[in-house]
Amino acid sequence: MAENRQPKRYPQNLGGVLQLAVDAGSAAEGPSPIEPMSEERKLWLKGALAEVCKGQMDEVEQIKKCLEVLKHERDVENERGEEERGEEDEDERESIFDILSELCENLDNARDLMTLGGLDLSISQYLCHSRSGLRWRAAHLIASCAQNMPQVQIHLFKLGALPKLLQLTDSDPNPTVRVKALYAVSCLVREQEEGLKEFLSNDGYSVLMRGMQSDNEKLRTKSAFLLLNLLMAEPEQKDTVVSMGMVQQLVSVLRTPHSPVHEHVLGALCCLVEECPKGLKDCSTPALGLEELLKQRFKELKGKEESEEELEFCERLRGLCFHGPQADDNGMDR
Repeated sequence: MAENRQPKRYPQNLGGVLQLAVDAGSAAEGPSPIEPMSEERKLWLKGALAEVCKGQMDEVEQIKKCLEVLKHERDVENERGEEERGEEDEDERESIFDILSELCENLDNARDLMTLGGLDLSISQYLCHSRSGLRWRAAHLIASCAQNMPQVQIHLFKLGALPKLLQLTDSDPNPTVRVKALYAVSCLVREQEEGLKEFLSNDGYSVLMRGMQSDNEKLRTKSAFLLLNLLMAEPEQKDTVVSMGMVQQLVSVLRTPHSPVHEHVLGALCCLVEECPKGLKDCSTPALGLEELLKQRFKELKGKEESEEELEFCERLRGLCFHGPQADDNGMDR
């Protein structure tokens, strides 16, 4: 048994590893059918492909090799039909996306991937792929490349990436895809003037609003966090956001069972009432019941060290909207 696992069964260099992935995808051309990938081989392949990230070949060459596999697998899929594509092919492509995402944490590599057509391929073929593991990995790769890279961001806008990512965030059936797509959206719009314009033209704030009402806790939290950051960076957007009924929606989120999203929601409400008369008016409306809600939340969180920032938001919001000093000596804790 041990002899059957000798390294001679597998390639001894990274070029051979990637060639094996290509060969596996084109196995339909050979005389024998594709056999199911064993767990042993899956583990070996993922580990071997990960070695690419250790600098054993020039990183541009690594990217080229990875793209060869992705492009080749796409061609094989077209030839064989969706129903015939093997689990083996998909596992290999997921591994390739993991490698590319790690490589593209380096800004130079992200630029090279763009030049080599990797982003075009990710958007045109993989954001809409039937396998969720490939959709979310494509979104994660786009996010890795877009961070702090205006040149890459502009390229992605031209490819129409942002509307597709917003659509995935809003309606993909897989929760991980939605979260990763929102991560990519964040990397494209924060501190990016053109990205914010496109975000607005695609009703991005409504996507965030719906995200905060999702059953997915990560999506709720990340949607509220992005909203807070956009309001802090772009205060001129406050009137637009308030006119959408955002204050009422945020307060409705606060009425849900307590969770990490509430801290960001309270921060966003603070932004919407500061130097924004309409936001202040909406928050102060007695029918909304925000003052009593803030008092209750303060009592629940008082003394909890991990809730310090949320408590500060509670006090700040009540002071801005309801002139907090009229409370008794214990502040909001009656």
